[in-house]
Amino acid sequence: MPPRLHWNRQAVIMVFLVAAGFLNLADRQLISLMKPLLQADLGWSDYTYGQMASVFQMAAAFGLLGAGWFVDRFGLRTAFPIGVGAWSLAAMAHGVVHTVGQFTGVRIWLGATEAIGTPATIKAIAAFFPASGRALALGAMNVYGSLGAMLIPILVPIMALNLGWRATFLIAGGVGSIWVLGWMLCSRWLMEPVADKAETLSGDTRVSVRAVLADRATWAVSGGKVFSDQMYWFLVFWMPDLLRREFGLGMSAVGVPLAVIAGVTALGGLAGGYASSRLLARGMAPTMARRLTMLVCAVLALALPAVLHTSSVWIAVSLLCLVMAAHQGFSVNLFALTADITALPRVATTIGVAAFFGNLGGMFVLQASGWMLQNNYGYGPLLGFLAVSYLLALAWIQAWLPRVRTGT
Repeated sequence: MPPRLHWNRQAVIMVFLVAAGFLNLADRQLISLMKPLLQADLGWSDYTYGQMASVFQMAAAFGLLGAGWFVDRFGLRTAFPIGVGAWSLAAMAHGVVHTVGQFTGVRIWLGATEAIGTPATIKAIAAFFPASGRALALGAMNVYGSLGAMLIPILVPIMALNLGWRATFLIAGGVGSIWVLGWMLCSRWLMEPVADKAETLSGDTRVSVRAVLADRATWAVSGGKVFSDQMYWFLVFWMPDLLRREFGLGMSAVGVPLAVIAGVTALGGLAGGYASSRLLARGMAPTMARRLTMLVCAVLALALPAVLHTSSVWIAVSLLCLVMAAHQGFSVNLFALTADITALPRVATTIGVAAFFGNLGGMFVLQASGWMLQNNYGYGPLLGFLAVSYLLALAWIQAWLPRVRTGT
């Protein structure tokens, strides 16, 4: 049994959070990386692919409405492994379907079950880390997760081209069972009393959904997620296609640029977390530190449309690195802000509601992307809107939370 030290719990919980995030990203990203094979085998058009991505987003969005409450009500010990196990089975199911309708069904299953990852992660960060370390912990988690995620765009095409897309889904989904087994072995020790947070972690609390919906913080974060999540979901599902269309990269050639972007993206999360933590250390109030860091990230994201105005794939990759790093810096501070201003017993529910609206925004962008590309409008209008979305997110948050406040 590990030594009963708080910092050891923090280290172990970080390992589980990083691993869960990696599995979540891998299972979600398989469809975009294997898009050419899936289109050839299942007869998809770009519009069909956009619909598939949109359906996934809708399932994830509505799943989030219940996922946050489920985590708060039943605790991390029970809720987290149920979520990871369920989405891993969904990923494996992709490998045995044969029609577009069946594929749509398992995408809905995957989206609904993956929804538990975000509220469970933010609740763990809020419970195990103080305000001064939350954004940095989120940033570090993104770094470690993305170091592994860099392998996904390289390994998946190799596996798919050699083993087939069905076997790739089965293998990727099957890895989740290892995480569930590890959690079951360690969770009792992890969930031992940590100050006054044991009841929240074990799920012995009642969650007032009415209180969550009546809190201005819920709507501040929800609007912030609507505007800022659109960039993430667009690039997760369409970035490989963007590089193929604009720069003629094949399925195997796109792997290295995507791996580079994944690595630099992680550093953006770490830098964003470090920046707000340093501002806190200098005496700035938590919500002010988060918002100032988010403003810098929002300005950097304005570089996105320049991707379409270069003939060099590596200049485009550099710009995408900058924008995705800015997204991660913005995102970790938005999550940390949520933990700062929300009471711990309902933080997962708040995140679930906010992420629901964020996924609705992502669903709209994914559907619009497929329609605009199918009708030859290109990527220009989409990238122009996404470039200013972070400034819109910050303006929304400021309107709902003009004064500094902290959770109780």
